[in-house]
Amino acid sequence: MADRLAAYRKGNRAEWLACMALRLKGYRILARNFRTRSGEIDIVARRGDLVAIVEVKARASLVAAMDAIGNSSQRRIEAAADQWRARQLDHARLSIRFDMVAVLPRRWPVHVENIFQGRD
Repeated sequence: MADRLAAYRKGNRAEWLACMALRLKGYRILARNFRTRSGEIDIVARRGDLVAIVEVKARASLVAAMDAIGNSSQRRIEAAADQWRARQLDHARLSIRFDMVAVLPRRWPVHVENIFQGRD
């Protein structure tokens, strides 16, 4: 139980740091932990008509964070993004991009744009 609580706190802190980094880059945070039956989106951020679907990974290195997003994770994130987008009134004009924010030890979070390509 203590391990689960520690993991939750680490993830929550990582998402908070990721939100701060995105806000400083001019993004507006629309949602955190958006849950659907298909999966969960860590952060939905918007800048103009661009919506970034952001996966947050707290890892020891950038490579480890990037490797943590496998094909099954991508499909789950895409399905959740489709459901989020369908609920938006202006969905036709929105561009969706899949990003990652890596929260690394003793470093400012690293925002990686276009971590994977969604299906069209």
